[in-house]
Amino acid sequence: TAGTPPSGPAVAIDCEMVGTGPGGRRSALARCSIVGYGGDVLYDRYVRPAAPVVDYRTRWSGIRRHHMAGAVPFGAARKEILRLLAGKVVVGHAVHNDFKALKYFHPEALTRDTSKMPLLNRKGGFPENATVSLKRLAKELLHKDIQSGHSSVEDARTTMELYKVVEVEWEQQLLLTPKQE
Repeated sequence: TAGTPPSGPAVAIDCEMVGTGPGGRRSALARCSIVGYGGDVLYDRYVRPAAPVVDYRTRWSGIRRHHMAGAVPFGAARKEILRLLAGKVVVGHAVHNDFKALKYFHPEALTRDTSKMPLLNRKGGFPENATVSLKRLAKELLHKDIQSGHSSVEDARTTMELYKVVEVEWEQQLLLTPKQE
């Protein structure tokens, strides 16, 4: 039917970062997980940054030194990841951080950021313009506790579940909203 939002080609992404460079302040991709619309894992690999890891940020990333042993080099991982994202609606929570870690710009028309969705916030009882954490949105809207074990697969699946809560309204809103150039 006309005006029906795309449902099949959406994927959700979540990346974990480690610190490189002076004081470990530069974020570098260390794990990337991509799930399909149904939550199936399409990609989940540890990624070895080009620069030496200074800070594993384990408390937030769940990444430890041993994860880097069999990690895919950044260039090879990026190639595979971008192939999976090409032409698809990509859902993520503060997804610009994931794209930045991938040194990549996804078309805005195909990007759905659950951290910037007033509709989700409204349904969760949060101020529309607030940036609400994935954990809080999941608790409120999906009645689910997440981020106990820093799983990027779990976070990607949760992001996709949140997208599905408002998918029809969100996509219809996008169809009706004139594009600002």
